Amino acid sequence: MAVVALAIRVDSPGPAIYRQRRVGKDGKEFIMYKFRTMVDGIDDAPHRAAFERFFRARSLEEIGETTFKLKDDRRITRVGRFLRLTSLDELPQLFNVLNGTMSLVGPRPPIPYETELYEPWHWRRLAVRPGITGPWQALARNQVPFADMVLMDLDYVARKSLRLDLKILLLTVGTVLFQKGAG
Repeated sequence: MAVVALAIRVDSPGPAIYRQRRVGKDGKEFIMYKFRTMVDGIDDAPHRAAFERFFRARSLEEIGETTFKLKDDRRITRVGRFLRLTSLDELPQLFNVLNGTMSLVGPRPPIPYETELYEPWHWRRLAVRPGITGPWQALARNQVPFADMVLMDLDYVARKSLRLDLKILLLTVGTVLFQKGAG
């Protein structure tokens, strides 16, 4: 982690760790840690707009992208591109696991402005502690529309077990190693 932090600092000015408000279990907000992959002090308007398109789309073809993640985003640094491709930007979330705001496996925690669009049934995905990885990342990383992502999370919430968590962790390793849906 120290090597990654140093690479980030050498590549672009600003802190190595990015802190972001997220919505966790039962709708409670917390601070999530990630390695910074974008230039410091960026505007979140492009992500907000992309998420809204992703949220409203009934299919990925409808938005012409794989998800709300922006393609060829010039705000991403050189080191940041590598970190995202390898998912190393997620490593600082281990501190969130240690402080009890996240677990290794669970639905990914949304950004507060994303939940402003939620319908009541979407909130059920937050009945468990959010995870560094989850069914969406392991099985369909960036390849399904929002409603399907929520359904995958709800299935996880209903079937949550140590065995399922271990399966998702193993599938995530394969997804990351083969860079399926990375970006």
